Amino acid sequence: MWKSAFQEIPKRLSRTEKTSWLRGLEDVVLSSDGHLPFRDNVDRARRSGVQYVVQPGGSIADDQVKQACDEYGMAMVLSGVRLFHH
Repeated sequence: MWKSAFQEIPKRLSRTEKTSWLRGLEDVVLSSDGHLPFRDNVDRARRSGVQYVVQPGGSIADDQVKQACDEYGMAMVLSGVRLFHH
């Protein structure tokens, strides 16, 4: 149980505190063992402070995903290693 990892359970953040904390995120890394299939994945990631992306590539939309990363100044590495299978 997660509570066992704490000597004292932290108080729950208020909505304002949570919003403030989320807005302050930067230099976040997003990694995926499956490709990022659409540009909107990058758009959403950027709103969460993502600056670095690691993914295997292989989507038919790789060019659009790369373009989105370029527009945001995000670094993206195509690992070529896909561990997620349907």
